[in-house]
Amino acid sequence: MAGKPKEKWSQDVTENSDALDLEAHIFEQDDPHKIAVSLKRSAEQSERRKSSPYRSAMSMLTFYINRAGHNLPDKQKNVLERAKDELRKEFGRT
Repeated sequence: MAGKPKEKWSQDVTENSDALDLEAHIFEQDDPHKIAVSLKRSAEQSERRKSSPYRSAMSMLTFYINRAGHNLPDKQKNVLERAKDELRKEFGRT
């Protein structure tokens, strides 16, 4: 097979989600609040999502943690886990 190597399906979902248009490299940020605010903004602006903005944002974050988790450094995993708490705060779910 010639051409571009096949991307992992999970990477494709994260980059080309049908539900959310994510800010580039958002999951690589080191500020949990910034990640949460960006996910909230993406979820609220999306007209393609099938569930509530909160659920869509949390689902995308959880999906990324679960699929990329074994390749993430512990420091970044902790940032992303803290981003869940920040996301709950942003949506008034604490």
